[in-house]
Amino acid sequence: MQLYNTLSRRKETFKPLTPGKVGLYACGVTVYDDCHLGHARSCVAFEVLVRYLRRRGLTVTWVRNFTDIDDKILRRAQETGVDWKEVAERYIASFQEDMTALGVPPAQIEPKATEHIPQILDLIRRLEDLGFAYCPNPGGGGDVFFRVRRFPGYGKLSGQKPEDMEAGARIEVDPDKEDPLDFVLWKASKPGEPAWDSPWGPGRPGWHIECSAMSMQYLGETFDLHGGGQDLVFPHHENELAQSEAATGKPFARFWLHHGLLTINAEKMSKSLGNFFTVKEVLARFPAEVVRFFLINCHYRSPLDFSDAALAEAETALLRLYTCLARIQDLLRHNPDLKPQYPVDTYPHNLTLEEFHRFGSLRARFDAALDDDLNTAQALGYLFETVRLLNRLLEAPSADPGYLTILQEVYNELKDLGRVLNLLQADPQAMVASLRQKAADLAISPEEIQRLIEERTQARLQKNWPRADAIRKQLTDLDILLEDTPQGTIWKVKG
Repeated sequence: MQLYNTLSRRKETFKPLTPGKVGLYACGVTVYDDCHLGHARSCVAFEVLVRYLRRRGLTVTWVRNFTDIDDKILRRAQETGVDWKEVAERYIASFQEDMTALGVPPAQIEPKATEHIPQILDLIRRLEDLGFAYCPNPGGGGDVFFRVRRFPGYGKLSGQKPEDMEAGARIEVDPDKEDPLDFVLWKASKPGEPAWDSPWGPGRPGWHIECSAMSMQYLGETFDLHGGGQDLVFPHHENELAQSEAATGKPFARFWLHHGLLTINAEKMSKSLGNFFTVKEVLARFPAEVVRFFLINCHYRSPLDFSDAALAEAETALLRLYTCLARIQDLLRHNPDLKPQYPVDTYPHNLTLEEFHRFGSLRARFDAALDDDLNTAQALGYLFETVRLLNRLLEAPSADPGYLTILQEVYNELKDLGRVLNLLQADPQAMVASLRQKAADLAISPEEIQRLIEERTQARLQKNWPRADAIRKQLTDLDILLEDTPQGTIWKVKG
């Protein structure tokens, strides 16, 4: 299996540190709000990786954390007048609800930062003893910082050199630092803020240190896989790597995996930008399996642009897969006395011999796609190719036992391979009925909606306001609502 390692900037053959066992730490969410679809992409990507590794016979320990103490959580508590612990627990429950709805199982270990304060303090003390950490005001309490320039490998993950970095970009400016590049390990508490006792006075952990402490607690000082979004490469993962290797003198994560960002009109979906859609909002309009299909019908390292039109296209594609399965299911139900015939020594004459042999190589090709840096898009492509050939077979039905055996075997294969992606596990007949009913409820095709949106955009640029308003009204009458955002116009179904 080949995985792209951000640390080496190339694909590498993945072999677990301990034969047969894999340790994966995937950065989780900061729980101050409902999670958006970008968070869902991360969770689904690593879930598929875990499913495939297990399919290959490996035992996987999957750790996904919750950051349950943070400035954002404290701000939300202040804004709402709710205790910070209640805010964190509310959004942990919301996250778990969303993942259950999407079919993403819990990780085996889901640690919270606040439950690992002793491990965090121990790690900071180790860094201080080794000269990598310092407290500018050790007598009166205060922040504790990491000396970036003392760690010679700083920048090796992101490719940034300390001498080229500027404070104030993604580096917090603080007059107490010895060096502008240094980052905080422990934050002194302000009046009214939650705090834990420490050798440096009451405070709370910085963001980066919690992940180092929790990953090493459950996976060891060196482990196999560390994952997250591309936006975490710097500074979060760079700082994690530096403080961990400085403390242990050993390599931290052997492979660093980073998925592409979910975007809206090519701009990152982000709560800070206000251009995000929560998982709950999206699931109110589209079935969970459609959302999953949309998220993995693209290589995990590539950016993925969100729109209702893209989700509608995913819905159409998923319907195509399920429709084929439903036709086979129906045919087999009408032949309950089917006795599988082995070997199948004849092949249907409306397929070439080469096409017929594609059925037999489906599993190998599917696995090869996932072995190539988890290429789910290619794996799905093989499923669609198989369905296209099956549809050809279904055009010329036969009562020959060999014909029915082929359909039964390939049907079972599609269901089994779909399990790796957590797709195609529903009853085909029921899913087809549900998806067709939803399509029938939409009085206009997604392609036509997009065409009208583009026409309206041009009308607005030309200050043709009557035409722009007429298009909006035309779509509103069809229960299609438009929303103009800084990144462009998006649409959703009313209701």
